[in-house]
Amino acid sequence: MASHRGGRMTESKGRPPALFPLFAGIETLPGIGPKARAALEQMGVTRPRDLVMTLPTGGIARRRIARIADARPPEIVTLTLTVSRHHAPTARNRPWRVHCSDDEGGDVTLVFFRARGDWIASQLPVGARRLVSGKTELFDGLAQMIHPDHILPEGDPPPAGFEPVYPLSAGLTQKMMARGVEAALTRLPDFAEWIDPQLVAARGWPGMAAALDQAHHPASARDLSPDVPCRARLAYDEFLAHQMTLALVRREKRRLRGRPSAGDGGLRARVLAGLPWPPTGAQSRAVAEIAADMASDRRMNRLLQGDVGAGKTLVALLAALVAVEAGGQAVLMAPTEILARQHARALEPLARLAGVRLAALTGRDKGEARAMILTDLAEGRIDILVGTHAVFQKDVAFADLRLAIIDEQHRFGVAQRLELSAKGHEPPDMLIMTATPIPRSLALSQYGDLDLSVLDEKPPGRQPITTVMIGDHRLDEVVARLDSAMEKGARAYWVCPLVDESEVSDLTAAEARFTALRARFGERVRMVHGQMPADQRDAAMADFASGRAQLLVATTVIEVGVDVPEATIMVIERAESFGLAQLHQLRGRVGRGQGASTCLLMYHAPLNETGTRRLTTLRDTEDGFRIAEVDLEMRGAGDVIGTAQSGLPRFRIGDLEHQAGLMAVAQTDARALLERDPDLSSPRGQAVRMLMWLMQQDQAFRLISVG
Repeated sequence: MASHRGGRMTESKGRPPALFPLFAGIETLPGIGPKARAALEQMGVTRPRDLVMTLPTGGIARRRIARIADARPPEIVTLTLTVSRHHAPTARNRPWRVHCSDDEGGDVTLVFFRARGDWIASQLPVGARRLVSGKTELFDGLAQMIHPDHILPEGDPPPAGFEPVYPLSAGLTQKMMARGVEAALTRLPDFAEWIDPQLVAARGWPGMAAALDQAHHPASARDLSPDVPCRARLAYDEFLAHQMTLALVRREKRRLRGRPSAGDGGLRARVLAGLPWPPTGAQSRAVAEIAADMASDRRMNRLLQGDVGAGKTLVALLAALVAVEAGGQAVLMAPTEILARQHARALEPLARLAGVRLAALTGRDKGEARAMILTDLAEGRIDILVGTHAVFQKDVAFADLRLAIIDEQHRFGVAQRLELSAKGHEPPDMLIMTATPIPRSLALSQYGDLDLSVLDEKPPGRQPITTVMIGDHRLDEVVARLDSAMEKGARAYWVCPLVDESEVSDLTAAEARFTALRARFGERVRMVHGQMPADQRDAAMADFASGRAQLLVATTVIEVGVDVPEATIMVIERAESFGLAQLHQLRGRVGRGQGASTCLLMYHAPLNETGTRRLTTLRDTEDGFRIAEVDLEMRGAGDVIGTAQSGLPRFRIGDLEHQAGLMAVAQTDARALLERDPDLSSPRGQAVRMLMWLMQQDQAFRLISVG
């Protein structure tokens, strides 16, 4: 199989010869010398294929006019001029001026800075007629054009009325890019259609080669939009190749024989009977999907996505009980010690209802206590283990691990997921949970190999949260209102801002606020932050949870999972410095009990447009999925998930913010094609293979069954 640059696979075994010209070195294109090659490599363009997939990001409209008097400066125009005379510079920093006239005697001056006189003389000899295109401006009431974009002999075809503008790196010009693209387009082979013909017809999409040609030759600004047919089709090509790879990975995972873990429902029934209210429809549906996966002989790989307060904890416990009912064990892993301990506290009463033993294991467990947990775990006396990365250590062994639940997946790498899989005698079923609502398009592109369960209903006990925006000049008023609420027994969080490190650290800001509030409220105030020793942090949290303290000053360490149902007030200072998803998570720390809850978004005026949209979105809705969609529109895909750990594919053309719907279609299409044609041997299957080579999904080919 053919390699990516730096190759793992050999050309002879895979890539179709029809694609060889597109995968040759970029320097094989005319006009691309060593300098241009180095500049293109800066943009990740190393082959003609990369160049054809680099579409224009803008365009220049050039209006053809007969007389300079018809120009509307500053405007880009194309017109025929006669060269009258040259005015060479009289001093070093002066420009070279060339005086010209149109056919009706209108005057325009072409201006060149630091230009060579011999070059100008050869381009614009006196008396010659030239087709000139560039931006007209008025200088002292006279028309001029500084460094025209095009100077052509009169008989040449005029430049396009709408000229594409490409992204550039240092050392490249638009002309070099345009020339390179034109040459690369000639190397496109005659592709067989790989998209479902019904979809092509329904959407009015051109073929692949025609789509690329149209995308590189836009006729107007409208043709740069992601939803014009040619661009939508090219985005779909990328999405389809990506989803084919994920579908193959999913099929491979499902081939891994899991052990059927069919529970009799007895332990789950005990828990449900002891709850103050029944589970939501979404919770019941998710548990049913998980139990069905676990009962099958295929290994489960499922993502459980829930909004803040949608009740993932209950679903996780009921899933764990399926494993225990089947005679095995379950592990729940959290990214931080605070979260692991808290999960253990939240799950303990539910485990007691079921009559099963639950234990916590974190880096803090040492010596004899740790040794006892490990012995009990290895001998099967612990049914459910809750832990952090400490679970990865070599001495942690299970008697019969059936289910691994990972909380906050995007903080765990795929390598760690695989490491955890190796813990069971056979790989355990895998349930991944995220409390961050992710727009569907991103969930499909990041987790398309997983089956998806979504919790989109709030349990009956959750209170709506009143969200208010308030300027920080009213700080004294906020403190006074807090005072009167605390007098009535209220508990509150005060989250300190994210601060630019050049000024002062986040911790310094939190400590200053803590000192000020401690002076006002005395012993009722505690502080938690990420750099505190774990025992001090736990002690402060315990004081707040028990009511010994009423006000908890914190950095974003409390963003995920902290659960104190009695807390009803959340103050977020400099709220505009936080991301939308983070604000939504912070707000979700209140509204967990019976009391009416409030979230104060304290901002520093004046708010810019982004800050205003962020805070008003949060004020106007509690729907995490809606908030996530706005976040995606505002920040882009990589930022929403955090590109470093996102595993998000980098699409050259596809735009997840604007073409989200296409990703879902591509997933359905890819999975259906694999069902019908498992080894991609049909004519369409063969065409899809070509697409995957073109989109550099080489690694997927080892997953295609042969025959």
